[in-house]
Formats: sequence, structure tokens, C-alpha cells
Amino acid sequence: MSGAARPHLTEPVGIPGGDERSQRRAGGPDRDVWRSVSIAVVSSVVFFGFVGWFVVNAPGWAEVQRSFLDARIFWAALPATISGFVTNIQLFVIAEVLILALGLVIAVVRSLPGPVFFPLRFVATLYVDIFRALPGLLVIYVLGFGIPGLAIAGLPVDPFPYAVLTLTLIYSAYVSEVYRAGIESVHPSQDAAARSLGLTRFQALRFVIVPQAVRRVIPPLLNDFIGLQKDTVLVSLIGVVEIFRTSQIKNAATFNFTPYMDVALVFIVITIPLARLTDWLVARERRGRATGGVR
Repeated sequence: MSGAARPHLTEPVGIPGGDERSQRRAGGPDRDVWRSVSIAVVSSVVFFGFVGWFVVNAPGWAEVQRSFLDARIFWAALPATISGFVTNIQLFVIAEVLILALGLVIAVVRSLPGPVFFPLRFVATLYVDIFRALPGLLVIYVLGFGIPGLAIAGLPVDPFPYAVLTLTLIYSAYVSEVYRAGIESVHPSQDAAARSLGLTRFQALRFVIVPQAVRRVIPPLLNDFIGLQKDTVLVSLIGVVEIFRTSQIKNAATFNFTPYMDVALVFIVITIPLARLTDWLVARERRGRATGGVR
């Protein structure tokens, strides 16, 4: 072994120019980020500036501005529009509770094995196929006007219950498919393990499979409920005075379309945060699956 002095293992070995290159590497990502942000900002300003210039220089811009963007009418109609949105919230909350329950029942029925349950599976499948095939407006018209038209004693006259009924029937078909996808995503070994412990098929579904499936389908369910929140305006066709019907009344009173912009503002303020929450939940679920854990 050579007696020459050897550098200590913990001491850095000097490399000519190494510190300078390290500094450049350390500062590189920051410069790249700022460069990317600057390009994004400039390109956005140019794009939206061009779109704005094109719109305001269109021949009919003055008329459109008067008909859709009258500030005085906008602020005057906003309180009534927000008040009408309370009805949409009521529709949404009641229908959502019913949809979650009915959709889960349909999904479980469609997942039942064995020939003895074939009639139930057939009815559930037929229900899903029909209400996914029919346009929502058609269902609202047929049920919203058809059921009261039967003139059966004891049926409500108020269109609100029929609005809840139609939204529930329409969205339960879609939500049941989301639930069913979640149930089928649970590995069969989970069911086999539950059955080996002495649980019945229904107990395995209730205590093992369905809880796992529900956790997995929360983000897609939120997407469906964002759509439900927007579709509550469709029930204005059968006479429910909600946010869109309120804006129609204001439109008829002012001969101006600006009240519809109030509706757009309310839905943007409500829907965009829900969409971002859904994206965050989806990203968290993906991270949890990538790391093999639940977060």
C-alpha cells in the first residue's frame, strides 16, 4: 500500500469549474420555469387580446353589447337570479340523495350472480338502457306533464316533485353504471376471502365490496353531480321557478338578454370550484394507487 497521502473520504475532490457548473445546474430549473411562465403569459395575452379585438370590431358588436351586456340590467337582476338559484340547490340536494341510493341499489342488483336473480337483473338492465337512451328533455316533458295529466286523486299539482322525480330517474341510470364499474374493479379475491370467513354473498357485498367500490368512484360521481347541478335548469320547462325561469321572467320584463348572463355567472362561480375539487381527488387517487396505498 502506497504511503502517499490520500484525501479524506469526506472531503470533496476539487474539479476545475465544478462549482460554476453546479451553480448553473442549480439555477437552470428556476430560469426554465420563469421562461415557461413568461411564454405562457405572453401567448395568453396575445391570443385573448386578438379574440377581444376581433369581437369588439365585429359589425354587430354594439347591438350584442346592448342586448347581452347591459350593466344596469345585470346588477338589477342579479339578486332575483341568486334567489332563484336556491330552488336549484333544493332540487340538487334532494335528487342527489335519491340518486345515490337508487343508483347503488340498481348496481348491486345488476351484480347479483345466479339464474334465480335473472328477472331482477333484466329489469335493472332495461331501466338503465332506457333512461340512458332517452333525451333528458323528453323524460322531463313526458313525466312532468304526463303524470299530472292522469288526474289521479292525491297526486301533487306542484311541478317541484315531478322535477325531482325526472332528475332522479335520469341520473340514477348513469350513476348506477359508475357504481357497477367500481364494484367490478374490486378484485374477486376480496369476495372469496369474505366468503371463506363465513359471510354470505349479501354480507360480502355490504361489508367488503361496496365500501371499497364507493371510495373508488367518488371522483366520477362528482363529475356526474356537476352535470346534475347544471341540468336542474331543464325543469323550468315544466313550470318550476328556478334560476333560469327567473332570468326568463326578467328577460320578458326588460326585453333584454342580460339576465341570462347572471345565470352564467352563478353557474361559473359554483361549477368551476367543484371541477377543480374533482381534479384534485382524481390526482390524489392516482398518487395513492401509484404508491400502493390509500391517501
